[in-house]
Amino acid sequence: MSAKIIDSISLPQGLRLLDNAQLKVVAKELREELIDSVAESGGHFASSLGTTELTVALHHLFETPNDKIIWDVGHQAYIHKMLTGRRERMPSIRKAGGISGFLKRDESEYDCFGAGHAGTSISAAVGMSVAHQHESTLPFVVPVIGDGSLTSGMAFEALNHAGHLRLKNFIVVLNDNEMSISENVGALSRLFSKTVTSQAYTQARAGFKHLHKSGFVPDLVYKVLDRAEEAAQSFVSHTAVLFEAFGFRYIGPIDGHNIDELLTALNHAKNQDRPVLVHIRTAKGKGYEPAEVDPITWHGVTPFDRDQATFLAKSAAKTPPSYTKVFADSLAEISARDDGKHVVAITAAMPGGTGLDSYAKAFPERCYDVGICEQHAVTFAAGLACEGKKPVCAIYSTFLQRAYDQVVHDVCIQKLPVIFAMDRAGVVGNDGETHQGVFDISYLRSLPHIVLMAPKDEAEFRQMLYTAVQYNGPIALRYPRGNGVGVALDEPLTALPIGKAEVITHGHDVLLIAYGTMVQTARTVAAQIQEATGISPTIINARFAKPLDEALLCDEIPRYSVVATLEDHSLMNGFGSAVLECINTHNLTLKGELLRFGIQDEYVPHATQAEQHVLNGCDAGSIVKALTKRLDTIGGLKKAS
Repeated sequence: MSAKIIDSISLPQGLRLLDNAQLKVVAKELREELIDSVAESGGHFASSLGTTELTVALHHLFETPNDKIIWDVGHQAYIHKMLTGRRERMPSIRKAGGISGFLKRDESEYDCFGAGHAGTSISAAVGMSVAHQHESTLPFVVPVIGDGSLTSGMAFEALNHAGHLRLKNFIVVLNDNEMSISENVGALSRLFSKTVTSQAYTQARAGFKHLHKSGFVPDLVYKVLDRAEEAAQSFVSHTAVLFEAFGFRYIGPIDGHNIDELLTALNHAKNQDRPVLVHIRTAKGKGYEPAEVDPITWHGVTPFDRDQATFLAKSAAKTPPSYTKVFADSLAEISARDDGKHVVAITAAMPGGTGLDSYAKAFPERCYDVGICEQHAVTFAAGLACEGKKPVCAIYSTFLQRAYDQVVHDVCIQKLPVIFAMDRAGVVGNDGETHQGVFDISYLRSLPHIVLMAPKDEAEFRQMLYTAVQYNGPIALRYPRGNGVGVALDEPLTALPIGKAEVITHGHDVLLIAYGTMVQTARTVAAQIQEATGISPTIINARFAKPLDEALLCDEIPRYSVVATLEDHSLMNGFGSAVLECINTHNLTLKGELLRFGIQDEYVPHATQAEQHVLNGCDAGSIVKALTKRLDTIGGLKKAS
């Protein structure tokens, strides 16, 4: 087998020694290797396939890492990782101790900005560019943003600022993979862009401006010709008008899979005296036909058989439905009822991830995808609520953080009946630090007028969703990534009493107060403690973090030698903190102490969810060990006979 060119290149410096023909071979080699690698390890797939040629062109043309390439989100940056010293580590991606699936500054000097949430690249790039504007050697700063991310309002705020500053050596690459940006505006626009951005044309324009400033070209003539140029470009490209209005020079659209065109366009962009936007067209999943045909399914994948294009089955055993599916099915069930006719569902560019794609098929007129605009989603929901609708904002816990002011100002202050369905609450596994849903109790619990709840299983989840629809005020429902526990889902929908907990089992000496799916962990803990010590713990399913069932807690807590709270959430201002506040408010006297189990004061790295719980000492084994040690210390340990 002949040697690969890529085998002789360890870093982008080697890429800069190659000619265009060799670069095309490198792109092909990288794409094939990426397909094999992700088939083995899983990970984000279709987006990175679509940016293969672009990544090669960028690292060939720019002096990275001195020049800054800022990748939006990171889904599209696997080829970037392979070209920047991490090719051999790709099998470890998104695994404990392995490399991240996103961008991380402490992983590589080529990852100049960490990115897991969309729409941040241009803002970060503006900051980096401004930081260098007065240096003698000005680096190029190149944010690469996907079209979906350009629906984010933050991206347009950044474009507006960059244009106002007239930043030099600032090149935005818009990776348009036909998901949301307008249709190709044609060869005429491409030809015009090549003409008006060529080095010769740029020098001529600069000379013309100099002559005008020197008085050799009358002001009237200068303005007429300048407006004629703008009018010509407007005639050719409506897309150009938008970005020119922000103060950018527009180049495109460019075939993002054509190395020659990419290098020409990017070279022209380097010659400009103002911010530039290079609009490239790519096919998501390029080079692997199943991913090209269905880029949504192949966006983020588990290991698969490359030849058969089938995902490898984890187990032949039947698994319970995911919480996401239970949410979508239950919302549809509620919406079909007479008391659910006012329900409206909202997603921020995540119809598949939240399950609302299936809901939209049944209720297309009552389901809205607003794009990557969480702030707008929440205030849009507030407006709907003002007019008698019952909006359900299905937003991942980690993404709802982006709309915090809107939750406070537009929903809670006005006591509007908006439902926040927070998917992926708790640790989320291999997405890592940027996606962990372990802060929502903290950032919502302090808000007046809001109710917070979490189910112990998928059956209770149905009842809580129905409860939320019946409630006349702000209410948030958190639920985890993954499958339910396998309980029946055929109970009639019934609203739960707000703020009332449930005693699962009655026992003695040890009280376990669990929130959400940690009730299942509490069951395991209780069984192991009873087997090891003879002590039968009491388990309370809290159901609500706000309002707490203070009457029940005040009655139960003083009776036990050891009290423990269990939550899949940060311990800082989380559910356990709420219980401590209750103890303080009511001046309860404890027989022993209260132990809190949850996520420590650190960002949780990528690993499996089980590994993340062990890392934070909130898995069943760690909890049992801590509780039995405490029981032994206070002399309450009873050896099993």
